[in-house]
This record gives sequence, C-alpha cells and structure tokens, in this order.
Amino acid sequence: MSLASEFKEFISRGNVVDLAVGVIIGGAFGAIVNKLVADIIMPPVGLLSSGVNFADKKLALAPDTVVDGKTIPGAAIAYGDFINTVISFLIISMAIFIVVKGVNALKRKEAAKPVDPPVPSPEEKLLIEIRDLLAKK
Repeated sequence: MSLASEFKEFISRGNVVDLAVGVIIGGAFGAIVNKLVADIIMPPVGLLSSGVNFADKKLALAPDTVVDGKTIPGAAIAYGDFINTVISFLIISMAIFIVVKGVNALKRKEAAKPVDPPVPSPEEKLLIEIRDLLAKK
C-alpha cells in the first residue's frame, strides 16, 4: 500500500474530519468568548473596581525611555491581560462542561431505553415449538 493511499484512507475516516471541524469551531468559539470577556464582562468588572480597565494594567519593570524623540516602551508585566485570559478560559471551560454534560445526558437516555427482544426467525419458531412438544412428553 502506497503512502498516498494510506494517507487518503486516514483522512477519509470520519473521526479525523470530525476533529478538524471541532478545532475550527473551537477557534471561532474562542474568539467570540475573548470578545465577550473584553467588551462585555470586563467593563462592568472594571466599573465595580472604581473604573479600572484590566487590559491596561501593567507592572512596570523598567520605565519608558525617549531616544531621539522616539519613546521606547520599558519592560512591563501585563497582568491585566492575564486576568482577561483567565476569565476567558473559565467561561470557555464552563461552556464546554455544559455541552458535554448535555451530550452525556442524551447518551444516558439512549442507553436507558428498553431494547425490544429480537423477533425470532421462522426456524427459531419451529425449534421452539419442537422443544415445547418434547417437554410435554
């Protein structure tokens, strides 16, 4: 089997395509949640904390310097962006948890359905009749 045909077989499997779709949708969902956190959740949080914009919060390690009229930013730890990222992660995790919990509940309902016994074939019916007749003797 050639490498190309093995690759074609690998790609044509459903789980590979499902994984690719999941990654693409996950990336888009992540972008939506990041905008939700940055534009909707963090402004009220900043307002509750006396108008603080977390995205702008930094811990300066070295001051900005001016060289030939150009400002060179100093080194800083942007902990505000980190806080926004943590909140985004928590929201994404909660959304995924809710989706997985819903899917698991649906699977449990499917598994809990009683399975009807299979209908016996004509040969099985005949064998059952023979067995019952022999048991009566």
